Amino acid sequence: MANKISGSDAVLKVIEAWGVDHIFGYPGGSFDSTMNALYNQSNKLKFIQVRHEEAGALAASAESKLTGKIGVCFGSAGPGAIHLMNGLYDARHDHAPLLAIVAQVPSSNMNRDFFQAMDEEPAFNDVAVWNKTAMNAEGLPQLVDEGIRHAYKYHGVAVLTIPKDFGWAMIDDTYESNAVNHVAPLYPEPDPQKIEEAVKLIEQAKAPMIYFGKGAFGAADELKAVSEKFKMPLVSSVLGKGVLDETYPAYMGSTGRVAPKPGADLGFSTDLIVWVGNDSPFSSMLFTPKAKVIQIDVDSEKLGKRHHIDVPVLADAKKALAAIAAKGEQQEPSAFYKAALADKENWRSWQDSFKDDEEVPLRPEPVFNVLNQTASDKAVFAVDVGNVNINFERLVDIHGDQKWTTSGQYATMGYGLPAAIAAKINYPHRDVYSLSGDGAFAMLMEEILTQVKYHLNIVNIVFSNETLGFIEAEQKDDSNQPLSGVDLPATDWAAIARGMGAEAYTVKTLDDFKQAMAAAKQASAPVVIDVKFTHEMPLTTQHMFLDPSFQPKDKVDAFVEKYQAQALKPFSYFLKQASGDNGNEADASTGASEDTEEETPVEADPQSGDIDASTGASEED
Repeated sequence: MANKISGSDAVLKVIEAWGVDHIFGYPGGSFDSTMNALYNQSNKLKFIQVRHEEAGALAASAESKLTGKIGVCFGSAGPGAIHLMNGLYDARHDHAPLLAIVAQVPSSNMNRDFFQAMDEEPAFNDVAVWNKTAMNAEGLPQLVDEGIRHAYKYHGVAVLTIPKDFGWAMIDDTYESNAVNHVAPLYPEPDPQKIEEAVKLIEQAKAPMIYFGKGAFGAADELKAVSEKFKMPLVSSVLGKGVLDETYPAYMGSTGRVAPKPGADLGFSTDLIVWVGNDSPFSSMLFTPKAKVIQIDVDSEKLGKRHHIDVPVLADAKKALAAIAAKGEQQEPSAFYKAALADKENWRSWQDSFKDDEEVPLRPEPVFNVLNQTASDKAVFAVDVGNVNINFERLVDIHGDQKWTTSGQYATMGYGLPAAIAAKINYPHRDVYSLSGDGAFAMLMEEILTQVKYHLNIVNIVFSNETLGFIEAEQKDDSNQPLSGVDLPATDWAAIARGMGAEAYTVKTLDDFKQAMAAAKQASAPVVIDVKFTHEMPLTTQHMFLDPSFQPKDKVDAFVEKYQAQALKPFSYFLKQASGDNGNEADASTGASEDTEEETPVEADPQSGDIDASTGASEED
């Protein structure tokens, strides 16, 4: 006779077979059978008790994005299930494989207006790529196996709802998981004819550039080879940060609202874009519609989705770029290329001029300079949503084996602390930093208790400026409305954190921050550093006024004074220098007008982070 096992033990046994060693969640009465199974298998599968189910789902999503492996979370019937939603939508939008186990009341009480009962399955239809309710205990191991396979195949959320009594029921322990048969996908080879067409367009272009996303991870050498051979500046999506070293001269950073100025400058002066592995929903706003486009992606559905394209290349990014680099003739630097490099030097120099600034409240450059100096080559950054995305994109120089994660296309506030928990659990020997504004920190700051409970030495930095800064800037600059609902109360976050059991510091000066970071390096407990931060908004790349040759002088003067931008030059300045043109402000290479800052909605919220739709070097995002 076959050995017997409970339905919940069978579920966890399958999850273990897929290489999962911990699950995020919060117990409830409807989940007792699975909590019992977690107790039975605690030597193999660790239960991480978060303070809110939303945090558990966000941690599971962040884990998937950081590691490429499926994250697992659970919620009890009714409110516990619904609390998962925000984290599940984060995984859905950033295409992170995730399994959510949802408890249900006993099957005999389903659909009978019972305590905490609700029709759960329809609630998850939109968020999930696979969503089923168990009809009997015997089918549980097969269902969870199937759900995990679908989560990996479609890079999304699988939801399995388990009635409480099915978890207790004893079934035959005979199921063999399909995990041993799981293999990485094989991506298509580039079509040689398409490569020939792509190279021909590149060689004909006067102002070509590369725009890459997360799908180019693992293809840094190939990106550089194409850039260097054809003299093409490189711009990334928001989530493409980290593919290339920040100091690589031809890498302009990301583009859009959260981006540095050089990345935002190029999109309306280019005449050709090599579009590699990204699916940013803001892309149509970031580039001239007149530019020719060569798009490389492993997913045919993404080809032409965000911009018209002239040459579609359905292939792995690494292979396609290598094939392009192997063709054609070495090009001389164009005025566009030389202007882009000079623009970056000007921007970096301007940012660096504030690195030692000691004004209070603290401005971002000196704070992030200390963070760059303190973080190791293996640091992991969990970045929340708001102005912190802008400062991180512009001021943190990702290098070495550093990792980072944020809520990309979904852009949910409160992401930072749960993501940092996932990072520290998966990388216990790395230094982990959560970076949050005070608005986002307040949403899930109870997760400091989770960090304390599990002795997770995470450095949590809170940038307290007493406003929802990103929304304040939108109300001022985009809709030109009176400020409404963005003010936040002054709060002593360090005092609260100490009450929760963390080490904590209040920072008002640059020296305070240096001391706090030094102390955090020596700590073994969680650390909260409350930085009293400037109320001034980061320089807007969406509404720049820097060029008096075509923009109103009063607006230019006001913009320069507001952002202390006297040393910044417009992109047209560098184009004229590079081409020797002292005439009009049109880009001589493309005919594009340089008044792009005023005319163009160059906009990239944190949600302009791109969709990660696969898990290898050819991931498109």
